[in-house]
Amino acid sequence: MNRPLAGIRVIELGAVITGPYAGSLLAELGAEVVKIERPDGGDPFRSFLGGTYSPHFQAYNKNKKSVVLDLSNEEKRAVLRDLVATADVLLDNFRPGVLARLGLDDDTVEKLNPRLVRCSITGFGSKGPYSARPAYDAVAQSLAGIAGLFVDPENPRLTGPTISDNVTGMYAALGILAALMERERTGKGKRVEVSMLEASIAFIPDPFAFDDNGMTVTRTTRVAASQSYAVRCRDGEGLALHLSSLPKFWDALCEAIEREDLGTDPRFETRALRYENYPILAERLVEIFAERDRAAWIERLERFDIPFAPINTIPETVADPQVRELGTFYDSKASDGMAVRSIHCPIWFDGERTDPQGSPPLLGENTAEYTEKPANGR
Repeated sequence: MNRPLAGIRVIELGAVITGPYAGSLLAELGAEVVKIERPDGGDPFRSFLGGTYSPHFQAYNKNKKSVVLDLSNEEKRAVLRDLVATADVLLDNFRPGVLARLGLDDDTVEKLNPRLVRCSITGFGSKGPYSARPAYDAVAQSLAGIAGLFVDPENPRLTGPTISDNVTGMYAALGILAALMERERTGKGKRVEVSMLEASIAFIPDPFAFDDNGMTVTRTTRVAASQSYAVRCRDGEGLALHLSSLPKFWDALCEAIEREDLGTDPRFETRALRYENYPILAERLVEIFAERDRAAWIERLERFDIPFAPINTIPETVADPQVRELGTFYDSKASDGMAVRSIHCPIWFDGERTDPQGSPPLLGENTAEYTEKPANGR
């Protein structure tokens, strides 16, 4: 069975996305993730669309256990400390200072469980002028410069999925794994800290490298450098092209669209010129691709081995033959019988997927299992 983290217990004091996503990644790899939730509705994401099992909650909490504890009650905080004493990882995404108020400051936790890996996710770090501010995805995206590379300044509006939340959860999981590996050598746990601000900056290194080299970074800098294009076909359907740096892809594109004259156009003869004249070339490709339906273009682009993809809607991605061949999605049932579609861990080991294929827990589903002694031991 592919469960690389089998035997690792994680206590998750997380809500919304960053902490829960990090916990979900560890659970996908086989860790036992115990999510501590409030008695008044649990994780706020549970009730986003009413009820206690919203799509938002389902997306970030599969394969976990749910334990309800009222942490305003000292007796329940003592139960939490008992659980922390049995754990390998303590994960939270509170603002700085909250763990200490729960009686889980560094000194206390180190005495309680010196092998514990403690991972705290914050918005802006544990120090600095913004450290006490609340942070969410749009805030971190904007401060880190990500939103500035997407948003049209003439018509500013945020769109698309969460980015800062998700990459912060990934970096947190990576830090936890590194600390667990070091613990195998030293026998001692470590404190891991990840902020949404720094994770978001680290996730987009190229714009900062461009800036350091004196280049003005705009919304099209990266796509011009990578020679990426979005076009709409005659039937209104979209395609994306990514020609990258290999001349063969540009040459093949000119042949596939039957416009060899583009290849000899002095404005586009070299990659450097295609970068410099990106807006002009992008406009020309938009005009050319509007001449045929998407299916016809797909046939030609595939025949000439050009990097491309249809710009899919979410249902189209689910139905895509490559996605279906990989078996990327799986169906499971919650304890109350509700059907849940989940995404497999994208990491394969020895040609097989990781084993856990559970659904997100119902609120408090596992409270008795973990709070009645000696059940909270191992």
